[in-house]
Amino acid sequence: MTRVAILGGGPGGYEAALVAAQLGAEVTLVDRDGVGGSAVLTDCVPSKTLIATAEVVTDAAESAELGVELGHDTVGVDLRRVNQRVLALAKAQSADTTAAVEKAGVQILRGTGRLAPGDRVVVDDGAHEFVADVALLATGARPRILPEAEPDGERILTWEQVYDLDELPEHLVVVGSGVTGAEFASAYSALGADVTLVSSRDRVLPGEDADAAYVLEEVFARRGLTVLSKSRAASVRRSGDGVVVELTDGRTVRGSHCLMAVGSVPNTEGLGLSECSVALDDHGFIKVDRVSRTSARGVYAAGDVTGVNMLASVAAMQGRTAMWHALGDAVSPLNLKTVAANVFTDPEIATVGWSQAAVDSGDIDAVAVKLPLATNARAKMLGIRDGFVKLFCRPGTGIIVGGVVVAPRASELIHPISMAVEASLTVDQMARAFTVYPSLSGSVAEAARQLHRRD
Repeated sequence: MTRVAILGGGPGGYEAALVAAQLGAEVTLVDRDGVGGSAVLTDCVPSKTLIATAEVVTDAAESAELGVELGHDTVGVDLRRVNQRVLALAKAQSADTTAAVEKAGVQILRGTGRLAPGDRVVVDDGAHEFVADVALLATGARPRILPEAEPDGERILTWEQVYDLDELPEHLVVVGSGVTGAEFASAYSALGADVTLVSSRDRVLPGEDADAAYVLEEVFARRGLTVLSKSRAASVRRSGDGVVVELTDGRTVRGSHCLMAVGSVPNTEGLGLSECSVALDDHGFIKVDRVSRTSARGVYAAGDVTGVNMLASVAAMQGRTAMWHALGDAVSPLNLKTVAANVFTDPEIATVGWSQAAVDSGDIDAVAVKLPLATNARAKMLGIRDGFVKLFCRPGTGIIVGGVVVAPRASELIHPISMAVEASLTVDQMARAFTVYPSLSGSVAEAARQLHRRD
């Protein structure tokens, strides 16, 4: 029986544990924070639960167009109760995941593990020690901390600390306009806070589709959210009952709270990597190939600690792939061009496959169609004015190679496009599949129909 050691209980770790157990290995999962990792306890599950509340507030506030009378001019939230629910759901999800892993026959050791020469795994400096034939490192990442903006957990916060707030910030300054910054800015604005988003780039979400980012900026402006583009924060400090964010051009932004969303750093300290010849890249992430192998024999890595497309879904697939490969099962190398991703702003932005930027730069020869949702019958019924569906296909074959959806619940609408990209379906095949009328997904089929080319 192959002995498998997994360090870290996030999606990369627990999904790997389930696969390894299914394939008959003896599996030990070493976890220090709780099964589910940051994705469940401090990141994905908590933030998307908070965002779910924000969506309800937005729907209620903008429902007058649909003829709904709420009886009050504003919709309020009790942030203490919201955050209590957020943390309770995260704890419950971690418990459910723990139960599933244990039911599969995986041994869970609570503590901090590291690799040691001789295929050994040492837990809590020798409290436990065992030999493993295969090891998977899935220790995740943590919020990046700037020396000039040290979080204090009260006014200057990381995204892991916001759930300790009992009252809604009067004026929240969000530093960082990537996915995390944009999501929290969108959510807290919807909840009723005055929000200023400090972006060092010329637009929010610089890594996403430019058309999608433009729609989001228009929505932000309409809802009163301030975006300071081409503005870089130099420092953040406490000032009485608030904060002062100093920008590199000399301007200052005052607020009641500041949320730092300036990236992540991998949790690689104390893992014994140098002793076991596990190589890191220039940014400190563990280097892996497309089947999750590291530079050391029998050692794999998965999730945010690798820096590979830092999504829970990718971490989970990396972990599964590692075990399939290590234990001799059928395996396909990770293909990042089939990964569906979503930004949980309002509206959501979902993407898969090749991007508009790649098409524009000539990296791939593809044609595109973009359909505004405002012309969709179902969107009109729901009062949806913002958003679109965009499809990319190869000009000769019509094979779908990518797509973008900007809409409420875009995370659900991207799935048929994701399936098309994975299976190399053509626009004609997509167009011939029935959709419900009226439905938002009808715009996906309509985009495919418009990409049809007669010989």
